[in-house]
Amino acid sequence: MSLPIPSSARPPSLFTLVAITGTGALAMNIFLPSLPDMARHFGVEYGVMQLAVSAFLAVSALLQLLCGPVSDRFGRRPVILGAFAIFVLATIGTLLAPTAGWFLAFRLTQAVVTTGFVLSRAVIRDMVPAERAASMIGYATMGMSLVPMIAPTLGGILDEIFGWRASFVTMGVLGSIVLLLCWFGLGETARGGGVPLRQQIATYPLLARSQRFWGYALAATRSAGAFYAYLGGAPFVGRQILHLSASEVGYWFAAPSVGYALGNFLSARFSTRFGMNRMMLAGAVICTLPLIMALLADLGGTRTPLVFFGSVAFMGLGNGMLLPNANAGMMSVRPELAGTASGLGGAMAVSGGAALAALAASFLHQDRGAAPLLAIMAGVSAGSILCTLWVIWRERRLLGG
Repeated sequence: MSLPIPSSARPPSLFTLVAITGTGALAMNIFLPSLPDMARHFGVEYGVMQLAVSAFLAVSALLQLLCGPVSDRFGRRPVILGAFAIFVLATIGTLLAPTAGWFLAFRLTQAVVTTGFVLSRAVIRDMVPAERAASMIGYATMGMSLVPMIAPTLGGILDEIFGWRASFVTMGVLGSIVLLLCWFGLGETARGGGVPLRQQIATYPLLARSQRFWGYALAATRSAGAFYAYLGGAPFVGRQILHLSASEVGYWFAAPSVGYALGNFLSARFSTRFGMNRMMLAGAVICTLPLIMALLADLGGTRTPLVFFGSVAFMGLGNGMLLPNANAGMMSVRPELAGTASGLGGAMAVSGGAALAALAASFLHQDRGAAPLLAIMAGVSAGSILCTLWVIWRERRLLGG
C-alpha cells in the first residue's frame, strides 16, 4: 500500500521550510562542543576530527552546486526527499563507525542534508517575487535560527550525560521526522515541471555574466564565511583558551543565533520598506565592526567569553540582515533559474567557509589566544561591505543614477 502524495499545487507551509533548513543547521553544529572529546575517543588530533566541520562544508558546497540545477529540472520535492533519506542512513553509519576514517566518511555523506538550505530558498522564490522573497526568507530563517541557538547547548548537555553519540542519535530521529513531514507536506513549486537541463546550460552565461549576481553572491560568501570560520575555531577557543566545559561552550554558542534571529526579524520586517541593498549594507557594517573591536581587545590581553562570544552575537545580527537579502537578490537576476542561482551562491559560501574553517583551525594555538580566528572573521566580513557597495554602484549605473 503506497503512501498518499500531496498535490503538486499545494505550497509548503512555513513550518515545513523551517524544519528543512533547521535540520541542516542542527546537523552542522549540535556536536561541536564534543569535538575535543571525539578526537580523544578515536585517538586522533583535534585537526583531524575538525574535518567533520571543514570537510563537511566542502562536500556541502559541491552538493549545493549540483542540487540547484537538478531541482530546476526534476523539481524541488524529489530532490529534498532523496536528500533526507540519505541523511538518515548516513547518520546511522556515524553511530556504528569503528574508526575516525569510517566516521568521517559517513559524516561527509551527511552533508547531503544541506540541500535543504538551497531548495528552501528556491521554493520561496518560486512562490513570491524578489522583495517579498527577502522578507519571507527572513521569517523562515528567523524560525530556523532557533535550532542553532539550542543545538550546541543541547549537544553539550547530551555529551556530558550520555557521550558524543547522543548528538548523532538526535540527528537521526529528527531527520526521520522531517522526512515524513516533507512526504506529506511538501508540494512541488517549480514552475512548469522544471527547466530542462539543456535549456539551463544555454542560459548559464546570462547568469555568469551578471555583475549583480556576483556582487550579491560574493557579499553572501564573505559574510557567511565569517560564521563558518567561527564554527571551525570556536570549540578550540572555548575549551582550550577560555577553559570552558562542553556544556558551557554550548551555552555560549547560542550567542550568534540570538543575533541571527534578531537580524532575520529585522530583514523580514524592513526589507520591503528599505530595500535589499540598504539592509545588506547595514548588516555588513554591523557584522564587521564588533569583530574588529574584539580582535583589538584580544591583542590587548582581554580574553573573556563575553568579549569573544559577544562580538560573534553582533556578527550573527549582521548576517541575519545581510544573507536573506543577498540570497533574494541573487535569485532575482534570473528568476527561472532560482534553484541554480541559489545553489551556486550557496556553494560559493560553503566552499569558502570550508577553507576558512580549516584555516582557522590550523592557526589556533593556546599561546595565540583567539586573535587568529578573530582576524580571519573580521577580514572576510569587511569584504562583504565592499561587495555590497559594488552592487549598489552597479544598480545605480543601470538606472542611470
